[in-house]
Amino acid sequence: MGLLNCSTGTQNLCRPIHVPLCVVQLHLKDEIRRTRLLLQNSGKTLSEPIQNDQSSVHPDTDKIIPVLFRPPAFLPICLPLVIASSLQLQAKQTFFCQFVFHTYTTGFTLLNGNGTVKVEEYPLQQKQIFYGLGAISYAACIGALPLLFMNRYTLKSSVTQLVVKKLLPAPLLGLMSAFTVAVVRSPEFENGIEVMDRNGKVVGVSQKAGEKAVKETALSRAVLFGTTFFLPALLTYFVERAKFAKTPRALASVRMFMITSVLAGMLPVSLSMFPQCGEIKRTDLEPEILSSTEETELFYNRGI
Repeated sequence: MGLLNCSTGTQNLCRPIHVPLCVVQLHLKDEIRRTRLLLQNSGKTLSEPIQNDQSSVHPDTDKIIPVLFRPPAFLPICLPLVIASSLQLQAKQTFFCQFVFHTYTTGFTLLNGNGTVKVEEYPLQQKQIFYGLGAISYAACIGALPLLFMNRYTLKSSVTQLVVKKLLPAPLLGLMSAFTVAVVRSPEFENGIEVMDRNGKVVGVSQKAGEKAVKETALSRAVLFGTTFFLPALLTYFVERAKFAKTPRALASVRMFMITSVLAGMLPVSLSMFPQCGEIKRTDLEPEILSSTEETELFYNRGI
């Protein structure tokens, strides 16, 4: 985001300043008068759309985020993947659909997480990609496992069908979504993330802040997809019992409409559960940070 910093003098020059999203929120909330970073790209002007700049550039690294992994693209891409994952037809189809779903959400998590982790011993992004592939495969296997057992042991009773196809998918998808977030962003709580004071000045690197950021993001992701699977399945079950939908095609249309409505409604709810600019008390941080500042609260970029 661009702000103007006018220096006093004979020429009274104004230059644009690049402010990370996390610091912008602090500025709006507490009327911060100073900013942390000067504009690195002299070609940017205040006439550029602020919203586009925020969604296309990572607030920590200033790197361009690929179009498909920017926040505005999350809903239109996730929706068909969620619908396909909810079909619960055969184990192989379910594994494939959930593998694709977790691949996209893990990539989104990787590219929109906190970008202040510093590791010199090994390439950080390579480790995150390696961990992410393992987490994606594991999550897809867990999602297809109930169907595999049901088909393998010919468990076809109505109770089994209800549990495996209606009740289990929601908590499993929610837990696995949180699991992939925790795994791919594990370097944040292993190595720590930067924490800042109210003026946007970096005070230190904190593992506890990284752990808090990952926990909050994982919880919001679990609530988002767990609810998106559970509510439509529950409502569709009552619609089917009440025979409101006369044909299978009508029932499928109702289920797709419910999934779309719940996902679209839950997305802003999950994003607003915790602020992207997280806060942590000074007393909850490491001793080396306690001795370097007198601020009672410090701030960090939680990521999405």
